[in-house]
Parts: sequence; C-alpha cells; structure tokens
Amino acid sequence: MDEETEKLGEELKRKVREVFGRSLAIREVDAGSCNGCEVEVNSLTNAIHDIERFGLHIVASPRHADMLLVTGPVTRNMELPLRQTYNATPCPKMVVAMGSCAISGGIYRGSYAVLDGVDKVLPVDVYIPGCPPRPQAIIQGILVALGKMEERKGQQS
Repeated sequence: MDEETEKLGEELKRKVREVFGRSLAIREVDAGSCNGCEVEVNSLTNAIHDIERFGLHIVASPRHADMLLVTGPVTRNMELPLRQTYNATPCPKMVVAMGSCAISGGIYRGSYAVLDGVDKVLPVDVYIPGCPPRPQAIIQGILVALGKMEERKGQQS
C-alpha cells in the first residue's frame, strides 16, 4: 500500500474508533450496476488495501450494518429491495452513493428501466464520484460519512 493510502487508512481507523468505539459494518448493495464499482469495493479487501485492519467490515446482512454503500442506478426491480434493505438497517445508519450511476443514474439516466440516483429512493449522506471510484476515494468518502455521523451524534447530545 502506498504511503498516502496508509495515512488515510490510519485516519479512518482512528475515526471509526472515535465514532463507534468498535468496527464499522458496511453492507454493499448493488442496485443495478455494471459491476465496475463492485470490483473496486472488492479491491478494498485485497492484500493491498486490506480495510479490515482499519476496522471496516463488509457484512452480508443489513441487520448487522452501520452503513449502506450503494452502487449503480436504482433499477425499477431494485427499488423495493433497496427500501427493504434500508428499513432492515438499524439506526443510526448512513447511506453512501458510490459511483456516477448511484449519484445521478450515470449513462443510464432517464432510461425507462431506472429511477436514476439513489437519492430518488433513499436519503443519501455522502456521494463518492467516479466511474468507478478508486479505493482511495471510497476510503475518503467513508471518512466523510463518519464525520457526518459524528456531527449527528453531537447534535443529539
């Protein structure tokens, strides 16, 4: 891992511990993507980036998640499952739209088959631009989401 990514990872680890006092559980949801974003999410867990050592875990169930990382434009067939996933995620929760398609519908925008970006269906906390975003951008986006979560906790106190 390069030095810049290592520093970003250490900052992420510190922020996760500060906000949660434990690991951050992320449920990745493909709402209709081309799978380019999924390749980058998978690369976060490879030997080069290894986000697990920074306290991030990709989980299989939204019931165990703190954050939903949503990729792809929301297809009409995925609207209901995406809403159900969101509803199954315990509060407080964060939603991150990852990639151009999740942000605006990308190249599929305006198609009869999609509802465009995730924010047409769910409240989005953070947008990570790119097609697909690089792993460093994903880590940075997660950091921004953690900052917003920390702000929310401060306002509730």
